[in-house]
Amino acid sequence: MTLTLSTMLPLQSQAPDFKLLNVNTNELAELNSLKSPIATVIMFICNHCPYVKHIQQKLVEVAEAYQAKGMHFIAISSNNIATHPDDAPDKMREQHYPFPYLYDETQDVARAYQAACTPDFYCFDAHLRCVYRGRFDEATPGNNQPVTGKDLTDALDAVLAGQPIATDQHPSIGCNIKWKH
Repeated sequence: MTLTLSTMLPLQSQAPDFKLLNVNTNELAELNSLKSPIATVIMFICNHCPYVKHIQQKLVEVAEAYQAKGMHFIAISSNNIATHPDDAPDKMREQHYPFPYLYDETQDVARAYQAACTPDFYCFDAHLRCVYRGRFDEATPGNNQPVTGKDLTDALDAVLAGQPIATDQHPSIGCNIKWKH
């Protein structure tokens, strides 16, 4: 595990399109068919990362709460499964997330989003422009901060209220994406 900060895609960037395997349905899924007319959260996660595991329960709670308000959540795993077989599609399926969990075999989508670590969060508005990118909250394994999802939920609440989102956003911290070389 290499501790890595997210690269912070520029705000107002257009969400790169994709077509990836949804491991929950075993079908290809496209961004345009998964997006929300309100806001879409795209997150790069994986199965084995201790930073993802640390927030996993609260992440599911947050996703369920905001999906009930019309927002959509999409998880993508881009890790090299040759070196990290726990992140393979059959293992991804075992997570039973309440949102699509997509496999980025070529890692092209992670590169397009400038994703660097797991977890890495992006929130896009109704026009798929980036309004938030960075961390879930300040909690990491061992830092004794409560897992709240505050950074992400503050952004989502602002979108729902039609208010501007603070541009002082903090990078996510986690395991580096396991790139194929």
